[in-house]
Amino acid sequence: MDEDEPLASWAERREQRLRPVGQLRAVRLAGGRQRGAHVAPGEPRLIVRWDGYQWLPETVAEDYAAAQRILHGIEGDGVRRPPHAAPRPRKAPGRHRRS
Repeated sequence: MDEDEPLASWAERREQRLRPVGQLRAVRLAGGRQRGAHVAPGEPRLIVRWDGYQWLPETVAEDYAAAQRILHGIEGDGVRRPPHAAPRPRKAPGRHRRS
């Protein structure tokens, strides 16, 4: 904080840097060191939510894929399917080639 900076502007700038309240995070339930999220994809994950002061338990996901669906709000199986293909246009009647 600068000496000339008002407290209100400093507090606003600090608030922008802080973690947003309600942010979700997945933590492996297995003992030992917490490594990358993708390590041991079959192990259960604890989903925790930030309340502005501490991480509070929210729910348990059965594996890495289920945890990612919860964290990113993906519903269903999460497979992206292409939209229905439009019907092929028909050829115009009459002569369509020049000889």
